[in-house]
Amino acid sequence: MPLLYAVIEFEPAKWYDILMFLSLCENSGSIREKSGFTEVLVQIGPGNTTGLKHTGLSVVMKDVRLSVCEVGRRLTVILALFGGFFMLLGLSGCKSPEEYRKNADETAYEIIRQKQLEAVGEVEDFTIEKPSDTLRRRLLEGQKLQYSGPWSLGTAQLERPEHWPQDDYPDDMNMIALVPLEELEEKLTLTLFAALQIGARNSFSYQTQKEEIFRKALGLDLERNEFRNIFTQQVDNLISTDGSGDRTESGTRHSSITGISRTLEQGATFTGQLAVDLANLLTLGGASSLGLKADASVSIPLLRGSGAHIVTEPLTQAERDVIYAIWEFERYKRIFAVSVASEYLDVLRLLDRRGNEEANYRRLIWLVRWSRRLAEAGDMDMIQVDQAVQRELRARSQWIQARQSCERSLDDFKVLLGLPVDANIVLDGGELEELTGVVSSSMIDLSMFDVDPNEEAPPADAPIHIRQPSQEGAGPYELELKTAARMALDNRLDLRVAQENIFDAQRDVIIKADQLGAELTLLGSSSVGARRSVGSATSDDARLRLNQAVHSALLTLDLPIERTAERNDYRDSLILLERAVRDVGLLEDQVKLDIRDGLRSLRSTRESLQIQAAAVKVAERRVSSTDMNLEAGRALMRDSLEAQDSLLSAQNSLTSAVINYRVTELELQRDMGLLKVGRKGLWQEFDPEEIEK
Repeated sequence: MPLLYAVIEFEPAKWYDILMFLSLCENSGSIREKSGFTEVLVQIGPGNTTGLKHTGLSVVMKDVRLSVCEVGRRLTVILALFGGFFMLLGLSGCKSPEEYRKNADETAYEIIRQKQLEAVGEVEDFTIEKPSDTLRRRLLEGQKLQYSGPWSLGTAQLERPEHWPQDDYPDDMNMIALVPLEELEEKLTLTLFAALQIGARNSFSYQTQKEEIFRKALGLDLERNEFRNIFTQQVDNLISTDGSGDRTESGTRHSSITGISRTLEQGATFTGQLAVDLANLLTLGGASSLGLKADASVSIPLLRGSGAHIVTEPLTQAERDVIYAIWEFERYKRIFAVSVASEYLDVLRLLDRRGNEEANYRRLIWLVRWSRRLAEAGDMDMIQVDQAVQRELRARSQWIQARQSCERSLDDFKVLLGLPVDANIVLDGGELEELTGVVSSSMIDLSMFDVDPNEEAPPADAPIHIRQPSQEGAGPYELELKTAARMALDNRLDLRVAQENIFDAQRDVIIKADQLGAELTLLGSSSVGARRSVGSATSDDARLRLNQAVHSALLTLDLPIERTAERNDYRDSLILLERAVRDVGLLEDQVKLDIRDGLRSLRSTRESLQIQAAAVKVAERRVSSTDMNLEAGRALMRDSLEAQDSLLSAQNSLTSAVINYRVTELELQRDMGLLKVGRKGLWQEFDPEEIEK
């Protein structure tokens, strides 16, 4: 049968389309320029008249019927070249940075949920995303505070630089505000519970601790990825011209390489590839050839580096690191909550002290005026007046120092919460009044200090019986030492991390010992088919014939002759194991010391409460008595001043004792590992009655 041809007309400069079309044809007869078109005469095969429409091209075919088998085979090659590429591109390559970020978030949060359940037995909401409308930003803008630039208002307010990825991070996300906007314009009044919640949302260190968990979760996902199926896809398109020989050769090569690899937990690694090439000559008759090659390989360690316990050690450590991060965060939440409460109450203590110093200063101003009037009347000598003046000057100095200490303590408290240091924030003084009332009603009993005026005083040389401190009037957290220590050893999360580090160190010894041995590895590979290039475009099409496959096997042995570095690593791992054991012993002692100190502090502070409450009562009676005697001329100015100093000291000491006892209760619960803190920063205290249950 006669050979038939097609005349194809292309628009000028459409050479890529011409070359792609030629790859479907047997050979080209001629290529020539016509007015407005490039005409290509190609041999197609025997057939009848037909028409062909090609998108974007003007195609005219005369007396032609395409060979279905030939064109189908060539189209199959094109699909093999580009189909896998576009499939993977659609599944992953077309994702935007924003989609990748959201995918990472979903993966990390799912890991965190799983590990929370494993680490602490429950799951709580967890996110590292912060709202753009933070309280810090609202204070800066609402109270018109000074700041250095947009970075002070948060990441959402930064200008995005050139080439910023297509990602709307950070989202302009808002959360339910703890404080209404109208309350921020002049001043912000904080209760203790509000301060705990604000700290959990705004504290810089609190956010850093949460991000550390998230990063550990991403690290775990990366280690898990080492044991998943890894797919790869590579597509190459080459056009080349070689003029080094007698004739110039020009051609194209289109290649697609699809690969898969997998590492098993026992150490074996499998890889496989399928390569498809389509080589075409643009000269020498336009020959073309199809290349197909499939190969697979396996690597199996038999001695050193073999076994699931060796191969999966990085994954095992990554799994444990996430749990450690969760334990450390839970421990940090308790430390942070107690720190917030301690500094909050310390500010209230200093406010109370400032009030006491101011009242003392006002009284001394009055006393100086009164004494001068008496001196002018000749009823008091100037020595006593000068004593009052000196005490007034000292009282003013103490009042100024109390003001400064109070302001500095409040500034430190703002920094702890992550709020602007110059924000107008005041604390709720009712917290101290409520705390004082609770402690006074439940723990202060002044009857032991009462003296019956009708009772005869014992002789000075009578035997003295000192009343020893006892558990009478003890608070609910003044537990037995052994009970409190046992609970701390069972519940302290930092101690648990240190204990688990011993197992990590033991596994590291095993890993380092394994590296001392000989390395025996079995390698195997198989390949079938052949690749094609422009230089082999005249060859026949390659076929995947299993009976022509090439197989190889290799066994390599690395004898343990030089292992100096490995020897040192092994010895170092044993040292680190000993250090880990010592760290646990040291931390155990520290835990027991914390408990002993906490219980001692509770008992001594409880005694101090009683003493200072009695001291205030005595000082008030003494001030009243000396004032009356001073007016009657039966007392000196020095007596009145000393009585006033004693009252001021007793008042300040009583407030400190009340606050110290409450803070010590919280610290003891923290040190026993029993103070639970939720995601909002609020605590749930341990009920001592549960011990009996």
